[in-house]
Amino acid sequence: MRAVRVLTAALLTLGLAAAPAAAGSSPSPGASGDDGAPTRAGTSFRTATEVAQGQTATARASTGDYLYWSFPADAGQRPTVRATVRLPESHAAETWQIDVYDGLRRRQACQYGAQTRTAGADEPSVELECVLRTVRAWSEPWADDPLPGTYYVRLTALRLSTADLGQPVDAELRVGSKDMGGAAAVDGALAEPLVPGTASRAEPDGEDDGAAVLAGLEPEDGWASGRWSDRWVWTAAGGVLAALAGVAGYRLTRGAGRPPGVPPHA
Repeated sequence: MRAVRVLTAALLTLGLAAAPAAAGSSPSPGASGDDGAPTRAGTSFRTATEVAQGQTATARASTGDYLYWSFPADAGQRPTVRATVRLPESHAAETWQIDVYDGLRRRQACQYGAQTRTAGADEPSVELECVLRTVRAWSEPWADDPLPGTYYVRLTALRLSTADLGQPVDAELRVGSKDMGGAAAVDGALAEPLVPGTASRAEPDGEDDGAAVLAGLEPEDGWASGRWSDRWVWTAAGGVLAALAGVAGYRLTRGAGRPPGVPPHA
């Protein structure tokens, strides 16, 4: 049984050593209410305002405007986009919707969540939510699976009365994600994330001249931070368990040795 105990100890050591690494591989969102959180929104894909995961972006706009933000999502993450629109005190029924597009500007379907909602007359606000599918590290060219890179969020009103056009509204956007771990890991990876060449970013002093700059947001641990996952831990653990099963099977089937009274072979 000594071999069994040695292999068991090795399995426990492997699990303890791999757990911190797996936990540290998932990016942690920034605290809400950061000083660097954007206070505006873009008006097109090209001028979409960058938002880091965990930040709460705000924007002052008019009913009928198209509001655009962008955020980074890496392999193994399942992003969740939440938006809140605070409406004027007096208004007719309005229908609002959020749409999410990937780095190739393909519209991504929401796995679940209230992507479209109607606010009744004089309701103070409307809340929207879109939970995307898990981002894959690689996909077939013909598929529309979410891939690592920049994602765009578009918020707008679909149906509203003519009298409500141009009325001021306040919008809030928050993006978070859940690390799905090795269960979402696939073989293969993109050579580069799907990141646009340009984006709109506010200056450090809070002013924005509307000029396009290179997109700069990326996950906290860098792109392809999900390269290490607990899939490797479970693979190694399965190998160790198979070795334990082999040792135990050998001990059960080899018998008690040479029967008593049988002389050894010459």
